[in-house]
Amino acid sequence: MDMSDPLKILEEEHRVIEKAIGVLKRMVETMKLGVNPAVDDLRNLVDFLRTFADRCHHGKEEDVLFHVLEERGVPRSGGPIEVMLQEHEQGRSLVKGMLQAIEAIEKGDKHGSIVFSEKALSYAELLENHISKEDNVLYPIGRNVLSDEDMERLLDDFEKIEEEKVGPGVHEKYHRIVEELSLKYR
Repeated sequence: MDMSDPLKILEEEHRVIEKAIGVLKRMVETMKLGVNPAVDDLRNLVDFLRTFADRCHHGKEEDVLFHVLEERGVPRSGGPIEVMLQEHEQGRSLVKGMLQAIEAIEKGDKHGSIVFSEKALSYAELLENHISKEDNVLYPIGRNVLSDEDMERLLDDFEKIEEEKVGPGVHEKYHRIVEELSLKYR
């Protein structure tokens, strides 16, 4: 991983999130065949989405990157930052719906897997498009407007988020979870 480019770090996090989305879609495929994945697997994947994708990755964007981009003249409203923020909120809502569906599945509610599948597929589509916009629009804008000093500041702030908001070793834990689930759900 290129530790000197904060936007590269975010892009590499996207690759892990995309792998998790692939697992999510394969879980839904098994549900459509009438076989529910283990509830622990569903919970672990949704926990990954809440902690790694949202708190860690989106946290870096919302708490740090977007503010620095604004300082460099990228408008918060009416542009890509506003769209990203709206999509982060949509993602949070869908993840909440997946969690509620898992709880329904645990209680034996047959409808729970249908709701989970709907929320999961909506989330997968949202995040795939979202990642494409960030990789192909927002981050290139960032590379054009951010100075070397901005990049250093982002790196420092990203590290603080990893330590304070996410916790030591948590990043690695979620990489392992995605690897294990991707082997289980091929």
